[in-house]
Amino acid sequence: MSEADKPPEPQSPDEQEQHLQIRPPEEAAPGLLDTSLRSAGLLLVFALVCTALMAWIYGATLPSITAAAEREKMKLIDEILPRTLYDNALLADFLELPSAPALGQDQPVHIYRARKGGTAVALVFEAIAPDGYGGPIRLVMAVGADGRVLGVRVIMHKETPGLGDYIDPRKDKNKQQPWIEQFAARGKPGLGLADWKVKKDGGAFDYMTGATITPRAVVQAVGRAALFAAAERERLFAVQPQ
Repeated sequence: MSEADKPPEPQSPDEQEQHLQIRPPEEAAPGLLDTSLRSAGLLLVFALVCTALMAWIYGATLPSITAAAEREKMKLIDEILPRTLYDNALLADFLELPSAPALGQDQPVHIYRARKGGTAVALVFEAIAPDGYGGPIRLVMAVGADGRVLGVRVIMHKETPGLGDYIDPRKDKNKQQPWIEQFAARGKPGLGLADWKVKKDGGAFDYMTGATITPRAVVQAVGRAALFAAAERERLFAVQPQ
């Protein structure tokens, strides 16, 4: 048998290990590294420019956004507290409470103070009825310095459409005498918490048949808030504006 016909001799373990060793990768070309660094630098510059541009746009538009938000807030307040009743800058005369359980608030809440000629006129604030049929009902209300409820508006709710949403005057079919307006007529000083109930429960406030849970929650929340404002009036008006 010739040498060419002989089968290859088996390799030793050392020779096999040499064949299996991983060869180190070839060094990267200098041009490729430079390109990567330039790309990373361009991306960084682009990100910085975009961030600066967005910050500039935000700063430039913030005054107009703030002014628009204040106009919307005052538009809502005008429905419960006519501007003829006060002459101070209402949104600048406020204090912040860390929480107010009587208002259903476990978060910081702003209390706005209306004055005329330096005399206390009314307090304006948000309150929450936690036990609505569809969940919490958010309210904004004004309570006079004498403890009388001047007005209430619902600003957020998830009550059943067509049944419990009449608490919102925009959805109340009775445009002549919306349900929510009765607070200004009946929320007089001297009412105790027991009086703040719907007529079905022995109170003084109307409700719509078949939808008792919703008005009951709103009436009781307004009552708690009105009593809180009346009891804390001196302290709330005494604190310096923030």
